[in-house]
Amino acid sequence: MHRRKLLLCAGALLAPAVLASRALAQDAGRDVALIRAADAGDVAAVRRLLAQGASAHGRDGQKRTALLAATYGNHVEAARVLIAAGADVNAQDEIRNSAFLLAGARGYLEILRLTLAAGADLKSTNRFGGTALIPACHYGHVETVRELLKTRIDADHVNNRGWTALLEAVILGDGGPPHTEIVRMLVAAGANVNIADRQGVTPLQHARDRRYLEIASILERVGAR
Repeated sequence: MHRRKLLLCAGALLAPAVLASRALAQDAGRDVALIRAADAGDVAAVRRLLAQGASAHGRDGQKRTALLAATYGNHVEAARVLIAAGADVNAQDEIRNSAFLLAGARGYLEILRLTLAAGADLKSTNRFGGTALIPACHYGHVETVRELLKTRIDADHVNNRGWTALLEAVILGDGGPPHTEIVRMLVAAGANVNIADRQGVTPLQHARDRRYLEIASILERVGAR
């Protein structure tokens, strides 16, 4: 009898812990399901899982939040729902992408606008030490650059390679119309045209070396050396 009472008492003590463990597992399962739904752009499933208690702050094995998963796929409506539910637009995954930084780098303009409206950290940097503006210039995302230059983002930020947005537009661009327009916008926004790379080569010198004549002309007109 005494043994039975002890077992019953032990069971009573363990029951809350077991229930709590099950509840945590259930919550984690919902969070994973939310990330998968966001990754697939399944807005209905995203709404349903949020209503069932899934957290917009949960992460997967790559440290992606549901919002980041939606951003990787450029799933605008899923991103909109998640941001409205309080998702962190600055949360970074294991390779230091955030919804804001990734949208900037890939030229996902609508998601970029959503992240800016939700408090994107303009000083945040990617794994290369660059702001959202620098890869946007690199890849020739004209409208993304235009949107970022409406903010207080630092046009003269230098990344880990020693390049500003202007240097990246010239060095990694192709000298065509998109990169030429980006250089024009950076100059109009007050970017310092004489910040050189780590070898002391300026944007104008890089443009001349590559025979990007129109870019060189834009830089010369504002006193670039």
